[in-house]
Amino acid sequence: MKVLELFAGVGGFRVGLENADENFFETKWANQWEPSRKSQDAFEVYDYHFPNSENINESISAISDNMLASMDADMIVGGFPCQDYSVARSKKDEQGIEGKKGVLFWDIIRATRIIKPKYLILENVDRLLKAPSKQRGRDFAVMLTAFNNLGYSVEWRVINAAEYGRSQRRRRVYFFVYRNDLKFAKKIDKKFESINNVNNVVDEAKYDEYIFFDGLFASQFPVNTEIVKKRRAYYELDDDIVAISDNFTGTVWNTGIMRHGKYYTIETAPNYSGKRLTLGDILQNEKDVDEKYYISDPEKLKKFQYLRGPKRIERTSSDGFSYIFSEGGMSPYDNENLPGRTMLTSEGSVNRSTHLLFRDNRYRLITPIEAERLQDFPDDWTSKKKLSTGKVTAVSDRMRLFFMGNALVTDIVKEIGTFIKEID
Repeated sequence: MKVLELFAGVGGFRVGLENADENFFETKWANQWEPSRKSQDAFEVYDYHFPNSENINESISAISDNMLASMDADMIVGGFPCQDYSVARSKKDEQGIEGKKGVLFWDIIRATRIIKPKYLILENVDRLLKAPSKQRGRDFAVMLTAFNNLGYSVEWRVINAAEYGRSQRRRRVYFFVYRNDLKFAKKIDKKFESINNVNNVVDEAKYDEYIFFDGLFASQFPVNTEIVKKRRAYYELDDDIVAISDNFTGTVWNTGIMRHGKYYTIETAPNYSGKRLTLGDILQNEKDVDEKYYISDPEKLKKFQYLRGPKRIERTSSDGFSYIFSEGGMSPYDNENLPGRTMLTSEGSVNRSTHLLFRDNRYRLITPIEAERLQDFPDDWTSKKKLSTGKVTAVSDRMRLFFMGNALVTDIVKEIGTFIKEID
């Protein structure tokens, strides 16, 4: 299966798919571009590992229609930029699908329209399902409508990797998009022939059967068959994207399927009984950890303790309004008996979100190798990069941690790839 990897980063989708079956999935094209950086480190790491594919280091918007038309990809994958939906942005600043990076979604639609792949796998932060705050779900509904207008169906699920055995509590929404003329899609259509009865009442049982048993996510990431708090919704999308943007009033829960312009969504809870990894499981032996990762500066440790502690601070907004900022306390260091917390791009800095370990009566940060393990990458995956001159050089620890904060849990992609291989 020929694959085009967009927003490739350091190759998370490719690693996951090749772990599913490196002889079946062949990533022939990859695009990675970071507009805010002069140095293209992520691309250089990708190019170091995968020199035999066509790796494009320019904005996706600069890739011409003709170049896309030359790519006969069976599948497009990508974790498209999520800054506009990130919880790090304040509500007044969020821009949703019209934001500076949110608009790059339309290049995914452009590539889909031109290439007409059989499948797409996409990933984003789970807040996408509730964006923007003043019209929750609108951005996601616009995306569903865009795919529907191109003749595709969409299945989605919010997956917390730790709830399926991985070592990090990382919640992301995954899209499985498939073309409606495929044998797989027609098989679903046959099951859904009587989706509505003569009174146009939704046959919820058939949707539930798909979500609980038949779909990709049901197969690879099982859930309880009881709907959480009876949260379910059904919505018929307008064909007009502008009308959806202006008038959408639906609800989107963490699981759902959109077929032929109608979507059904429910709130599900995971049902996993396999082995569960913890933060402690992926940590290196102390004898292998460089002294530079230990915190010896008492002022730095004091700063961490302050950041992780409870706060109640009076602040003044830009318009002169006074308010109280309050923040609950965290444990003084991370619990190794639990999966790691969500890793952010600020990992390793003096930050509340940074993992802080206490081992052998000493405090330390996680190492780049441990960060790679939290995302199910091979050890030292990000340690080297290949410059445009062909020279191979080392990557700084700061950039390695930044890459992993931006990456995805590759084992989740592996499971998705296993299902796609089976149906194809």
